[in-house]
Amino acid sequence: MKILLIDDHALFREGLSHVLRKLDDHVSILDASGLELARQYIAENPDLDLVLLDLHMPEHSGFDILEIFAKSYPTLPVVIISASTKRSDIQHALDLGAMGFIPKDTTGNVMLGALQLILSGGIYTPTDLAQPTNQATGLADDKTPLLTPRQLEVLRVMVQGHSNKIIAAELELAEATVKMHVTAILNALCVSNRTQAVIAAEKLGLCY
Repeated sequence: MKILLIDDHALFREGLSHVLRKLDDHVSILDASGLELARQYIAENPDLDLVLLDLHMPEHSGFDILEIFAKSYPTLPVVIISASTKRSDIQHALDLGAMGFIPKDTTGNVMLGALQLILSGGIYTPTDLAQPTNQATGLADDKTPLLTPRQLEVLRVMVQGHSNKIIAAELELAEATVKMHVTAILNALCVSNRTQAVIAAEKLGLCY
Protein backbone atom coordinates (compact mmCIF):
# COMPACT_ATOMS: atom_id res chain seq x y z
CA MET A 1 0.00 0.00 0.00
CA LYS A 2 1.29 3.44 -0.95
CA ILE A 3 -0.09 6.69 0.50
CA LEU A 4 0.75 10.32 -0.28
CA LEU A 5 0.32 12.80 2.59
CA ILE A 6 0.08 16.49 1.65
CA ASP A 7 0.33 18.93 4.57
CA ASP A 8 2.48 21.99 5.19
CA HIS A 9 3.21 21.06 8.82
CA ALA A 10 6.13 18.63 9.12
CA LEU A 11 5.25 17.62 12.68
CA PHE A 12 1.70 16.67 11.70
CA ARG A 13 2.97 14.68 8.71
CA GLU A 14 5.36 12.80 10.97
CA GLY A 15 2.70 12.05 13.58
CA LEU A 16 0.13 10.93 11.03
CA SER A 17 2.70 8.69 9.35
CA HIS A 18 2.97 6.67 12.58
CA VAL A 19 -0.81 6.14 12.57
CA LEU A 20 -0.94 5.24 8.89
CA ARG A 21 1.66 2.50 9.29
CA LYS A 22 -0.94 0.55 11.26
CA LEU A 23 -3.07 0.24 8.12
CA ASP A 24 -0.83 -2.36 6.51
CA ASP A 25 2.35 -4.27 7.29
CA HIS A 26 3.93 -2.98 4.10
CA VAL A 27 2.56 0.56 3.84
CA SER A 28 4.79 3.12 2.14
CA ILE A 29 4.21 6.79 2.97
CA LEU A 30 5.28 9.75 0.84
CA ASP A 31 4.89 13.25 2.25
CA ALA A 32 4.80 16.61 0.52
CA SER A 33 4.50 20.14 1.86
CA GLY A 34 2.90 21.57 -1.28
CA LEU A 35 1.34 21.01 -4.68
CA GLU A 36 4.47 20.87 -6.86
CA LEU A 37 6.23 18.17 -4.84
CA ALA A 38 2.94 16.26 -4.59
CA ARG A 39 2.54 16.25 -8.37
CA GLN A 40 6.12 15.05 -8.73
CA TYR A 41 5.45 12.14 -6.38
CA ILE A 42 2.26 11.23 -8.25
CA ALA A 43 4.13 11.22 -11.57
CA GLU A 44 6.86 9.00 -10.10
CA ASN A 45 4.42 6.65 -8.32
CA PRO A 46 1.54 5.63 -10.62
CA ASP A 47 0.64 2.88 -8.12
CA LEU A 48 -0.47 5.28 -5.36
CA ASP A 49 -3.46 3.95 -3.42
CA LEU A 50 -4.55 7.08 -1.58
CA VAL A 51 -3.88 10.79 -1.09
CA LEU A 52 -4.48 12.54 2.24
CA LEU A 53 -4.78 16.31 1.72
CA ASP A 54 -4.84 19.18 4.20
CA LEU A 55 -7.56 21.74 3.52
CA HIS A 56 -5.56 24.85 4.46
CA MET A 57 -2.30 25.15 2.57
CA PRO A 58 -0.13 28.30 2.26
CA GLU A 59 0.14 28.57 -1.55
CA HIS A 60 -2.90 26.62 -2.79
CA SER A 61 -6.03 25.81 -0.83
CA GLY A 62 -6.97 22.18 -0.39
CA PHE A 63 -10.08 22.84 -2.48
CA ASP A 64 -7.94 24.14 -5.35
CA ILE A 65 -5.63 21.12 -5.14
CA LEU A 66 -8.61 18.77 -4.93
CA GLU A 67 -10.08 20.31 -8.08
CA ILE A 68 -6.74 19.98 -9.90
CA PHE A 69 -6.39 16.34 -8.85
CA ALA A 70 -9.98 15.53 -9.87
CA LYS A 71 -9.17 16.70 -13.40
CA SER A 72 -5.60 15.37 -13.68
CA TYR A 73 -5.90 12.13 -11.67
CA PRO A 74 -9.62 11.20 -11.67
CA THR A 75 -9.07 7.62 -10.47
CA LEU A 76 -6.84 8.55 -7.51
CA PRO A 77 -8.79 8.58 -4.20
CA VAL A 78 -8.28 11.81 -2.26
CA VAL A 79 -9.30 12.29 1.37
CA ILE A 80 -9.38 15.66 3.12
CA ILE A 81 -7.72 15.84 6.56
CA SER A 82 -8.69 19.14 8.15
CA ALA A 83 -9.15 21.06 11.39
CA SER A 84 -12.47 22.28 9.99
CA THR A 85 -15.73 20.56 10.87
CA LYS A 86 -17.99 22.94 8.94
CA ARG A 87 -20.68 21.13 7.02
CA SER A 88 -20.17 23.55 4.11
CA ASP A 89 -16.49 22.55 3.89
CA ILE A 90 -17.37 18.85 4.04
CA GLN A 91 -20.02 19.14 1.34
CA HIS A 92 -17.79 21.27 -0.90
CA ALA A 93 -14.99 18.71 -0.62
CA LEU A 94 -17.37 15.88 -1.56
CA ASP A 95 -18.74 17.92 -4.45
CA LEU A 96 -15.18 18.32 -5.76
CA GLY A 97 -14.64 14.56 -5.66
CA ALA A 98 -13.15 13.83 -2.24
CA MET A 99 -13.71 10.26 -1.03
CA GLY A 100 -13.83 11.35 2.59
CA PHE A 101 -13.39 14.15 5.11
CA ILE A 102 -11.60 13.40 8.38
CA PRO A 103 -11.20 16.05 11.12
CA LYS A 104 -7.69 16.43 12.51
CA ASP A 105 -8.93 15.86 16.06
CA THR A 106 -10.17 12.37 15.13
CA THR A 107 -8.64 9.55 17.16
CA GLY A 108 -6.16 7.23 15.50
CA ASN A 109 -8.51 4.24 15.64
CA VAL A 110 -11.41 6.15 14.10
CA MET A 111 -9.14 7.48 11.37
CA LEU A 112 -7.91 3.98 10.55
CA GLY A 113 -11.48 2.71 10.37
CA ALA A 114 -12.45 5.60 8.09
CA LEU A 115 -9.50 4.95 5.77
CA GLN A 116 -10.30 1.23 5.63
CA LEU A 117 -13.85 2.13 4.62
CA ILE A 118 -12.57 4.48 1.90
CA LEU A 119 -10.03 1.95 0.59
CA SER A 120 -12.84 -0.61 0.28
CA GLY A 121 -14.86 1.79 -1.88
CA GLY A 122 -16.91 3.70 0.69
CA ILE A 123 -17.06 7.39 1.56
CA TYR A 124 -16.43 8.68 5.09
CA THR A 125 -17.84 11.90 6.52
CA PRO A 126 -17.97 13.03 10.17
CA THR A 127 -21.73 13.48 10.00
CA ASP A 128 -22.14 13.61 13.78
CA LEU A 129 -19.93 16.73 13.89
CA ALA A 130 -21.10 18.34 10.68
CA GLN A 131 -24.79 18.68 11.47
CA PRO A 132 -26.46 20.80 14.16
CA THR A 133 -29.34 18.97 15.82
CA ASN A 134 -32.72 20.05 17.06
CA GLN A 135 -32.92 19.38 20.78
CA ALA A 136 -36.63 18.54 20.60
CA THR A 137 -36.47 15.99 17.80
CA GLY A 138 -32.83 14.88 17.86
CA LEU A 139 -32.79 15.29 14.07
CA ALA A 140 -30.84 17.68 11.90
CA ASP A 141 -32.38 21.16 11.91
CA ASP A 142 -32.46 21.36 8.12
CA LYS A 143 -33.93 17.85 7.82
CA THR A 144 -31.28 16.82 5.29
CA PRO A 145 -28.84 14.29 6.78
CA LEU A 146 -25.53 14.17 4.96
CA LEU A 147 -25.65 10.62 3.61
CA THR A 148 -23.69 9.33 0.64
CA PRO A 149 -25.45 7.32 -2.09
CA ARG A 150 -23.89 4.11 -0.73
CA GLN A 151 -25.08 4.90 2.82
CA LEU A 152 -28.59 5.46 1.48
CA GLU A 153 -28.44 2.03 -0.16
CA VAL A 154 -27.40 0.47 3.15
CA LEU A 155 -30.16 2.36 4.96
CA ARG A 156 -32.84 1.18 2.53
CA VAL A 157 -31.85 -2.45 3.14
CA MET A 158 -31.41 -1.86 6.86
CA VAL A 159 -35.00 -0.64 7.30
CA GLN A 160 -36.16 -4.06 6.07
CA GLY A 161 -34.74 -5.48 9.30
CA HIS A 162 -31.75 -7.23 7.73
CA SER A 163 -28.49 -7.89 9.57
CA ASN A 164 -25.13 -6.50 8.50
CA LYS A 165 -24.26 -9.90 7.05
CA ILE A 166 -27.33 -9.94 4.80
CA ILE A 167 -26.84 -6.31 3.81
CA ALA A 168 -23.24 -7.09 2.87
CA ALA A 169 -24.33 -10.01 0.70
CA GLU A 170 -27.09 -8.06 -1.03
CA LEU A 171 -24.92 -5.02 -1.77
CA GLU A 172 -21.75 -7.05 -2.41
CA LEU A 173 -19.79 -5.30 0.35
CA ALA A 174 -17.52 -6.55 3.11
CA GLU A 175 -19.39 -6.92 6.40
CA ALA A 176 -16.88 -4.56 8.08
CA THR A 177 -17.67 -1.95 5.44
CA VAL A 178 -21.39 -2.28 6.15
CA LYS A 179 -20.71 -1.83 9.85
CA MET A 180 -18.87 1.44 9.13
CA HIS A 181 -21.76 2.64 6.95
CA VAL A 182 -24.30 1.79 9.66
CA THR A 183 -22.29 3.75 12.23
CA ALA A 184 -22.15 6.74 9.86
CA ILE A 185 -25.91 6.47 9.27
CA LEU A 186 -26.68 6.45 13.02
CA ASN A 187 -24.49 9.52 13.46
CA ALA A 188 -26.11 11.32 10.53
CA LEU A 189 -29.61 10.67 11.84
CA CYS A 190 -28.55 11.56 15.41
CA VAL A 191 -29.83 8.26 16.81
CA SER A 192 -28.24 5.53 18.91
CA ASN A 193 -29.68 2.30 17.47
CA ARG A 194 -31.09 0.74 14.31
CA THR A 195 -34.74 0.96 15.43
CA GLN A 196 -34.44 4.70 15.96
CA ALA A 197 -32.69 4.96 12.60
CA VAL A 198 -35.64 3.27 10.86
CA ILE A 199 -38.13 5.63 12.54
CA ALA A 200 -36.05 8.70 11.66
CA ALA A 201 -35.57 7.52 8.06
CA GLU A 202 -39.31 7.02 7.64
CA LYS A 203 -40.04 10.51 8.99
CA LEU A 204 -37.52 11.99 6.56
CA GLY A 205 -38.75 9.93 3.61
CA LEU A 206 -35.38 8.23 3.12
CA CYS A 207 -36.71 4.68 2.87
CA TYR A 208 -38.18 4.81 -0.60
